[in-house]
Amino acid sequence: MLFQIPDVLSGDELTQLHTALAKAEFVDGKVTAGWYAKQVKHNQQLKPGVGQPLEATVKAALTRHPLFQVAVRPKHVHSLRFSRYSPGMSYGTHADNAMMGGYRSDVSFTLFLSDPTDYAGGELVIEGADDEQHYKLSAGHAIVYPSSTLHRVNEVTQGQRLVVVGWAQSLVRAPDERELLFDIDTVRRSIFAQHGKTAEFDLLSKSVSNLLRRWAE
Repeated sequence: MLFQIPDVLSGDELTQLHTALAKAEFVDGKVTAGWYAKQVKHNQQLKPGVGQPLEATVKAALTRHPLFQVAVRPKHVHSLRFSRYSPGMSYGTHADNAMMGGYRSDVSFTLFLSDPTDYAGGELVIEGADDEQHYKLSAGHAIVYPSSTLHRVNEVTQGQRLVVVGWAQSLVRAPDERELLFDIDTVRRSIFAQHGKTAEFDLLSKSVSNLLRRWAE
């Protein structure tokens, strides 16, 4: 299940992150790549160990965003990486590692810090069974997708692409179960918004809770 999540970061938060990153030290992104991904990873990442306050800002923003919470059901948000792409940089086709930092990677996300007009190229390309989808979202917006998905970042030809990438271990491991919970929760919230706390709302709320009891880890 793939989602675009708007307005994860406020304008003030974006400004704070850009100010901090402009003064920060970046290193070769290969230092955090898996053994085979090193062959196709050509970007820069914030030097390990210096980004904790910035990571805290991003994690807080994701925690308060209702769509991220309902779609992902995060148990742990982990392994955040601030990545920079200058002209000539790209990240070839790969799937993310199953385990990072002791946590399972169920859901991947890319949070855009640069606007599409800030750079040329640099699209996030997510491969499906018979097509590809290209994403280049506004600054402060994010996209989430299953970590099992093959994806790549096209070469940046002009400007600079800044993003935060990260992963979540979900309370609900299986993507189809997360999708079913999301669909039911979406309907129940719509019922509540239109009609208040009805018998139908209560029944769907019970179903969401019971499914979480069955599936949550």
